Amino acid sequence: MKLGAKVRHSRHATFARSLTLASLSLGFGAVQLDVTIVNTALNSISTSLGGGVSELQWIVSAYTIAFAALILTAGAAGDRVGAKLIFMVGFGIFTAASLACALAPSVAVLIAARLVQGVGAAMLVPSSLALLNHAYPDEKERGRAVGIWAAGASLALTAGPLAGGILVALVGWRSIFLVNLPIGLAGLWLTWRYASETVQSPDRELDLAGQLAAIAALGCLAAATIEGGVLGWMNPWVLACFAGFAVLGTAFVVQERRARQPMLPLVLFKNTLFTLASIVGLLVNMAFYGLIFVLSLYFQQVNGLSPLATGMAFLPMMGAVLPANLLAARAAEHWGAPITIAAGAAITALGCLGLLGLERDTSYWAICAQLLAMGAGLGLLVPPLTSTLLGSVEKARSGLAAGVLNSTRQTGSVLGVALFGSLVGKGSAFLAGTREALMISIALLLAAAVMIVAGGRSHSNRRRS
Repeated sequence: MKLGAKVRHSRHATFARSLTLASLSLGFGAVQLDVTIVNTALNSISTSLGGGVSELQWIVSAYTIAFAALILTAGAAGDRVGAKLIFMVGFGIFTAASLACALAPSVAVLIAARLVQGVGAAMLVPSSLALLNHAYPDEKERGRAVGIWAAGASLALTAGPLAGGILVALVGWRSIFLVNLPIGLAGLWLTWRYASETVQSPDRELDLAGQLAAIAALGCLAAATIEGGVLGWMNPWVLACFAGFAVLGTAFVVQERRARQPMLPLVLFKNTLFTLASIVGLLVNMAFYGLIFVLSLYFQQVNGLSPLATGMAFLPMMGAVLPANLLAARAAEHWGAPITIAAGAAITALGCLGLLGLERDTSYWAICAQLLAMGAGLGLLVPPLTSTLLGSVEKARSGLAAGVLNSTRQTGSVLGVALFGSLVGKGSAFLAGTREALMISIALLLAAAVMIVAGGRSHSNRRRS
């Protein structure tokens, strides 16, 4: 009887862990889905609610600003009051904000709802990883679970443009937000029913002053970059936003230096590889996601493709990410992480170079290989980039390091959408701005490649000496 009870208990525990993993994957997958699904609906949203390129930039960036700025504090909050509580509150906020996005009567309301949606996303990501770590104490099982968790997110990120195109074509742009409702409700129920709470650390302090400074600084920089393309770079309001960023950015650094438990310990950046991996993450996302925004408008506003056709157009690019993810580990083992990261950045840069001849009505088949190269390059560099950053700090700080990488990458996405969106206009001006965005992307990607290779060699030389 005792043996039978133990077997039943073991089976129940395995079942509970599996459903916990399902709920965590739903949360992380929904966050990643909303990074890309909106792009194919931009033209439909503009037609329905009005607004130009700057308003569309805010629809994309409001979500990412909140996501990037809050993720570190959300992780600390999970340590303080429990990751399960933060995960469920975050999922609730994300789901409710998705409904608000779907019902938005104006662009302003949609932007505000997207901002709240980003708050929920920031709460979901670090707490989902903490709950996963808690549910799988065995290292081998945890490694497999993390692989499933990450693969689900990659699939959601990849499926975003196509799923968005299908939903917009069949139901309308509001459906891209409504799809989060069943995901959110299922995730909340599974988490409530099967996930167990993590150990709470009431002595873990929240760096609220640093958090406020980070949000305000990133918001000012995004506002200045987005509105600079509309109002002009010497507009007093734009200059005031740039000045606000400088002041608030300085205040953030000062606060992090003196805080007893800072949201971003600056001591981490004394490690060269940690600093370089963070910068490379920012530069790569700035190029890649900034170009996704621009190309979405190119396909729809310049070439008049439907949302469904636009989603199909992105399929080679996004579909190449996951296979390249799977090849990245072997490549890093053979050539080393810095070379693999640099190769991925260079392949992406070559794809951008091949798009410089882009014109109105350029055949899709003439740019398909370039899009494929961009996706493959990104997929190749992200796993070794993540491993390099995590390997540069002690294991006790691996969660914080992962949060920093997420934050810097999302900040890069904000800056890419803001800067590249400010360069494009209508007609021939749009195409000229697109070429400028491509040239900037090439420069950013090549700079990232050179930095990580040089930094890797310098680090290796110091370890030998």
